[in-house]
This record gives sequence, C-alpha cells and structure tokens, in this order.
Amino acid sequence: MSYSVESINGCTKKLVFSFEGVDLSTQIEEALKEKQRSSNLKGFRKGKAPLTFVKQVYGAQAENDALYRFVSQEFYKAIQEEDLQAVGYPAFGETKFENDNVSFEATVEIFPEIEVKDYSSYEFTKGDDTVTDEDIEEMKNRYLGPKAEMVAIEDESKTLENGQFAVFNFEGEKPDGSKPDNMKAEEFLLEIGSGQFIPGFEEGMVGMKKGEKKTIEVTFPTEYHEPELRDVGVKFHVELLEIKERKLPELTDELVKEFGFESVEDFNTKNKERLVNQKQREVSANLNEQILKKLVEENPFDVPKALIDQQKGAVREDLGNNLKQQGFDESMLQQYFEKWDEDITQKAEFQVRSGLILDKISKKYDVEATEEDFNKKIDEMAVQSGMERDQIAGYYSSNENIKNNIMYAIREEKTFDKLISDMKVK
Repeated sequence: MSYSVESINGCTKKLVFSFEGVDLSTQIEEALKEKQRSSNLKGFRKGKAPLTFVKQVYGAQAENDALYRFVSQEFYKAIQEEDLQAVGYPAFGETKFENDNVSFEATVEIFPEIEVKDYSSYEFTKGDDTVTDEDIEEMKNRYLGPKAEMVAIEDESKTLENGQFAVFNFEGEKPDGSKPDNMKAEEFLLEIGSGQFIPGFEEGMVGMKKGEKKTIEVTFPTEYHEPELRDVGVKFHVELLEIKERKLPELTDELVKEFGFESVEDFNTKNKERLVNQKQREVSANLNEQILKKLVEENPFDVPKALIDQQKGAVREDLGNNLKQQGFDESMLQQYFEKWDEDITQKAEFQVRSGLILDKISKKYDVEATEEDFNKKIDEMAVQSGMERDQIAGYYSSNENIKNNIMYAIREEKTFDKLISDMKVK
C-alpha cells in the first residue's frame, strides 16, 4: 500500500501518499502532444509546431498536468479501495515530485457513520386535527371576500370597531408645531386593526363615532424608514367621516359555479375534505418536526461542511424566491442574507443532520418509495388541489429531478409512519 489513512474527525479523512520510482514520461508526452494540437505558437500554424519547441514553452506546465493526473488517479483509486463515500472535492497539499519520487496529501470529507440511539421511549403529543365551524367559515369568507361590497353604516350611534373601515381626514403635528403635507390626507380609507398605520394610531380610533373629532398621540418606531421621525412623538388630529363594513354576498349555487363547483353542497363537501386534509398535514408536519428535533438533539455527530454549504445554497434559493415575490431586489436580498447568515447556516445544518438520520432509519426499516406510492400521492394531490390528475402527474413525470424530489418526500413520509409506530405518541 502506497498510502496511509488518518481520521481528522467523524467526517474527515486525510490520506498521505508516497511513491518511489514513478515514471511520468508517458503522461508528460501525452500532455505535450495535447498542447501541440491546441496551441497557437508564433511562426507556426495551429497544431504544427515541433514537439521539441512545444516542450520548451510548455514543459513545466505539461509536467504539472501529468503530476496532477497521477495524483488524482491515485487518490480516487485509494478511496475506492477504502470504500470512502467522498463529499465534495478533496483538498490536495504537500505535493512533491523529486527524483522520480512522488508524495502528497489529500484531505476529504466523507458521509459520517451514524448510529441512531434507541428511540422507543420517546414521547410526543400530536396536535388536534379537528376541523371546526370557524375553520369552515374562514374558508368560505376567503372565497367570498373578493366579491364583497363596502357598505356604509348609517346608524350614527355605532362606534368604530376592529375589522371595520374608517373614512377620515387626518393631519399630523410635530413637536415643533409644524404640520408637514406628507402627514395629512382627506377621505382616507383604512381597515382598523390591519396594522397599516403607526402603532397606537388605529387603536386610538377604535370607539369613535361618525363625525367625531379626536387627537391621537403616537410615537414613531425606532426603525421607522424616515430617520427624522424615529422615536418622535406626533399628534394626529383626526375627523371620522364614515364607518364602513365589508358585506359578503350570499353563497348560492349560481355563485359557486364561478369558483368551479357544481352547487353549494358540492362546494361545502369538497372544501371540507380539503380542510380536513390540510389540517391533518399541518398536524403531521408539526409532529414530524418535534421528532426530528429530538433525534438531532439525541444523536450528535460530525457533519461535512460541503453538505452544509450545499444545503445552505438551497435554503438561500428558496428564501430568495419568496422574498422576491414580496418585492425584494438583489441589493435587499444581499443585505438580508448577510444579516441572517447565521440563522440560515443553522437551518441548513439542521436539515442535513435530520436528513442523514432519516436516511439511516429508512434503511433500518427497508423503506422505499414505489411507483404505486407515487400514483397514490398524485391522487392525493389532485383531491387536495382540485386540479386534474393527469396535469399533476405530467408535471412530476416530466423531469427526473422533480420526480426524485417527490419520491424522496414519499420515502420520508413512510419512514415517519414507521417511527411513530415505534414511539409513544398521544
């Protein structure tokens, strides 16, 4: 054996190589011929320069190329012999080539060997997945909300409440008595309780009656976007002109057809089924998260930095896509990622740790995702989304990576089912 293996930690190995009487002449000649074919040397047509001239120009580089090929070949032969599952690229160092002797070192991260502790005594509480009348009413209001009408409350004895809309005039007065134009408006429409105004403003309007005038004193937040107003106390002189509320239309067979349902009964039946499925998924996801946290906490091990960096990239990409939908530009994204880099790293590391543990447990239970599982999952997604089954199946079958992702998720689900059956879940 021309090498030795040292353990740096549970996921890092250093291989130290030493070879005597190494003849790289064949590799060097091949490298020179490759340079001869590809190089444009002054005074010669491409590929026609004499090999002796090419050697004068590229001899040192050819020797380095040959040495690199030799080093790479010997490294990959060694990790195959040692059955090391390498993660990322190796770091080579201390490379020497003198008097036909070659020595070098290669440090490489590997997948860690994980031994999961017994978890049969773990106890967890599963949340309540009951669909309530409030859940159903909220769902119905989401459909009807866009078709609601804004109706004025004519009874002048009624007072303004959260959830209602105020039409009002306002004017802000700074401590020095000035009343800037950008702190005043007429017939402004605001949903009370929406949190659109400075903290304390909307709360100060609650209880006002139509036609009432009031002065509301607030202090601008420390993080307010206009520096000159941060932590400044301002008086707002308010006149409530009108109180309005959103009136939802009646749910009828004719209306629900616009939403893609056949009747009110069909609307209620399908949406309740979707709510049940959604609630069950949420409860299961919360339970699974509890289990993962416990498993990660109880099973510490060294994690390859390459895996964390790779997962960190995936986390940033997902976050970036969501933030872009909220209006973030590239500059804002960069600032966000710099500020929350530690949190993103911790999230990525948790995902890597939990993924490796789950993979180990999946193998223990011989869990695999089958085509039958795939088809069943497509059926579930069609019911939950209301989309055509063929459309969903076509999307997930159109790309190998997309299908692999859903098959991995199915394998995880089946693994959690096995785990939960071996734990104490109330």
